[in-house]
Amino acid sequence: MEVDIKMQGRVDNTHHHLPGVKCVVNTCHYHASDDCCTAEKIEIQHRNATTSKETDCATFAPK
Repeated sequence: MEVDIKMQGRVDNTHHHLPGVKCVVNTCHYHASDDCCTAEKIEIQHRNATTSKETDCATFAPK
């Protein structure tokens, strides 16, 4: 599966929770300790996904 990383590492970290988004990926730069995302915005891919296994967060940036 090919991932478009055009947003990766280019989104501001607001240090505030992104409403309605739960994230448990504790190795991401935008992960808050209470399993919330602090990215200014997120991009979820892939366009024609039919299951959750076919999706991923393109905003992910390693700590």
